Amino acid sequence: MAEAILQVVLDNLNSLIKNELGLLHGVEKEMEKLSSTLSTIQAVLEDAEEKQLKDKALQNWLRKLKDAAYEVDDLLDEYKTEASRLADDNKVHAAYLTCFRPNVLFHHNIGNRIKDAREMLDGIAEERIKFHLREAVADRRVEVRARRETGSVVAQPEVYGREEDKEKIVERLVKDVAGSDDISIYPIVGMGGLGKTTLAQLVFNDDRIKRHFEFRIWVFVFEDFNVRRLMTDIITSSGGNVSEAWNLDLLQRRLKDMLDGKRYLLVLDDVWNEDQEKWDQLKCTLTCGSKGSSVVVTTRLAKVASIVGTLPVYRLSDLSEDDCWLLFKQRAFGNDTEPPMNILAIAKEIVKKCKGVPLAAKTLGSLMHFKSNENEWLHVKDSELWNLPQEENSILPALRLSYANLPVELRQCFAFCAVFPKNAEIKKERLIHLWMANGFISSKGSLEAEAVGNEIFNELYWRSLIQDFAGDNGSTYNQIYKMHDLVHDLAQSIAGDECCITKAERPSDHLSRQTRHVTFTLSKDSFTIPHALYRVEFSRTLLIQPTYPIILTNSGECPSDISKFHRLRALEFIDPRLTKF
Repeated sequence: MAEAILQVVLDNLNSLIKNELGLLHGVEKEMEKLSSTLSTIQAVLEDAEEKQLKDKALQNWLRKLKDAAYEVDDLLDEYKTEASRLADDNKVHAAYLTCFRPNVLFHHNIGNRIKDAREMLDGIAEERIKFHLREAVADRRVEVRARRETGSVVAQPEVYGREEDKEKIVERLVKDVAGSDDISIYPIVGMGGLGKTTLAQLVFNDDRIKRHFEFRIWVFVFEDFNVRRLMTDIITSSGGNVSEAWNLDLLQRRLKDMLDGKRYLLVLDDVWNEDQEKWDQLKCTLTCGSKGSSVVVTTRLAKVASIVGTLPVYRLSDLSEDDCWLLFKQRAFGNDTEPPMNILAIAKEIVKKCKGVPLAAKTLGSLMHFKSNENEWLHVKDSELWNLPQEENSILPALRLSYANLPVELRQCFAFCAVFPKNAEIKKERLIHLWMANGFISSKGSLEAEAVGNEIFNELYWRSLIQDFAGDNGSTYNQIYKMHDLVHDLAQSIAGDECCITKAERPSDHLSRQTRHVTFTLSKDSFTIPHALYRVEFSRTLLIQPTYPIILTNSGECPSDISKFHRLRALEFIDPRLTKF
């Protein structure tokens, strides 16, 4: 998440330099140097975020960087606050942007602190060299693509819980659209690890599909929606030959010749492209098939489905707990072996962690395959998912692709959602206001910050990272949403110690100086902040949630010890009787 935090700080810093240069007389050079240092570090952060999953030293470097970035952001916040205070005192008048002279003592103090922060970041920038980080990560993307590449063959001995899904899609393809003159495009949408590819493989290999279509073509797409490459892959998958010297026109004519008058099924697996023009360019070439020709697109992104689909979206649901258990049991014990009685109950509890996601069931089942000691099973049952060993193809790395695919400005907004407990109801308006309070979003041109936040929220929804839950009097803005538990695990694994949920009577061991956002559940009959919470002196968000009706001290006023949290940007006490701060 360091990349996202750094982007926020850089945006704030550069905005201050650009728009309020007069306020920076005497420290503008330090601020410009600071901006340059942050930009230098930012260039290698994408590579660092990828590598830190297996490198403890790199994790520590990123933690140090995030702490420094937050300190700079606090400095900028102080500077803007002081400027605003003086402006309100009518000490700036018309010369506000050109000849403003801030308080001398404050000016001296903030200048020294900015210089110290810049020198600290210079040291952090120097340290990056020992990690051999790359500014361009194209090679890494090639590695990820090669590891994730899929084919049409079902790559597991037995598939559980998808027979009904398969029947619905096959029925649609061989009956409902069989007489359609136009090409039919059927999107399958769902979060990572839900089994979209496996379902598409089941459909592709169904005997009715084989009889119905003259050509069946499978193409793995991933992030690079290169039209030339896709046409080449479609041709070669159909048994044709392609010369590297061919230009786009030759590829288009060759593809049209192959498909002309043929009823074909094309599966485009794992599509991320949101560029309408690229899709239209490919689609125009595919419209030469006979009646009933169809394209099945698997994607995590509802926005992709809305761009490409001519048929209603098929939204893939979670597996039942029973089907998850069968899949887990297959991986952990084998089809013909029953688990020992002392392990059975523990194994059933572990399966509950999967929350209906097949990849999670396979991952945890494989992890437990060679474990026979009861304590080893108990350890996995009692551990958070992100603290368990993660292979490249296991659930969190697979979900992490959804995070890596987010624009940088969305990443911190997503990770912040770890501040809410699992299964919490998230009101759209509330979350946007919390983003605004923390400075994650601001106005953009003619768009007010709230409208920008609405766009970001919708983007997370389109990417299957937030799910519908309930509406409020039919208003789309006040709708209530939830996060899938495994997506919440992803957010928590990214946020680390920065987001923490803790109880008053038993404060979490994860509270530390690095904690910036805290949800504090209260179950006592009076409001007292435990001493452990003062460890989070740099906390920016404090959400206090009573678990049952409580009696507030001080006649409904927020207790005075809240004032000790000097960096707070968002304080929320969910109790209707709280009347004063």
